[in-house]
Order: sequence, then structure tokens, then C-alpha cells
Amino acid sequence: MALLTTTSAQAHSGSSTPPPPGIQIPSLTHGQMAVIARYRGDILALAQAQTVTDPTFRRLYNHGNLQFTYCLWGLMPGSLGDEESPFNECSHAYLATAKALLTYMATMSSAAHEAKALISAIDADMVRSGASWILCQYSGEAFSTGAVVEPRWREMVFHLPSLAVVLAMIAAMMTAAWSIFGARRARAV
Repeated sequence: MALLTTTSAQAHSGSSTPPPPGIQIPSLTHGQMAVIARYRGDILALAQAQTVTDPTFRRLYNHGNLQFTYCLWGLMPGSLGDEESPFNECSHAYLATAKALLTYMATMSSAAHEAKALISAIDADMVRSGASWILCQYSGEAFSTGAVVEPRWREMVFHLPSLAVVLAMIAAMMTAAWSIFGARRARAV
């Protein structure tokens, strides 16, 4: 409930204002986003295997994880494919960061070989799926490690798949709480 009432200080509203200070992260198309999502685990596995890092690497890695958390770990329905989803813009942000992290790892001597092989695999997958041609309203939006893109919390009530998930989570938590605390009260009586 706290997430629903949080007011969003949208860092990226699709306006023409420049991104905030930090490492600039290039945008990606809606189609590229779907392909990067399939490879995000491989990108993070390669990043986690790095023992020698630098501040740029750590900022990209940490920012991507923070963005992923703000996007509720990618669990909201439609966050990747539905442009109307309140989670679509923040999904663009964490996946663009994953792509930027992979691109950066390609410049690191310890990760260059594996990163370039992964880039080739992703590139081939993007060509096969025609990913660069699938656009949406956030496809041209650049991001920055200097700002976190929050979901559009207030719009969740108008996006039925997101609202259904939130209501189901609330019902599950209430049921769990009732079974834990209700059972204790019944035994105490």
C-alpha cells in the first residue's frame, strides 16, 4: 500500500529535458528491450564474475539493480510488452542499463571476450526478431545513473493487469496474516 501512495518524482517524463548528471545510458527500442530481457541473466552472471571492477562498472551494475527493484523485479504483467503499463518506462530504464553494462564490460580486459560473444548473440537475436523496428513512446528516451525512473504508481488503478496483481498480493498477505495471527488467537482461547 505504501508503494501505491508514494508520489512519483518522475525522473524521465518523455520531455526534451536532458537527463540528470551521472553516467548517460543510451535508449533502446521496445523490441530491443524484449531481447535484452531474455539475456539479462547472462549479463548479470558475467558482471558478477568480475573480480576487478571500477567506479563506472559499479555505478552501472548498482543502478541496474536499483531500477529492477523499483520495477518490482519485472514481475508486473505487461511491463515489457504493454506500452500502457505503469511499469513500462522503468523496464526500459533497467534493461537499457543492462545493455550499457554489457557494452562497458566489452571494454574491460577481464570480461571483453565473454562480453563480445554475448553482444554477438544478442545482436543476432535482435536481427532475427526485427527488434530495432518495434518502437514505443519510451524508445528514444535516454537514461542516467543520476536518476531512478519510478513506475507511474497512480496509473496502476487504470491498468487492470497491474491492479489485479496488486489486489492478489494484498489478498495473499491478508490471508497469510489471518492464518498466522488468527491461529494463535484460536489456540489462546
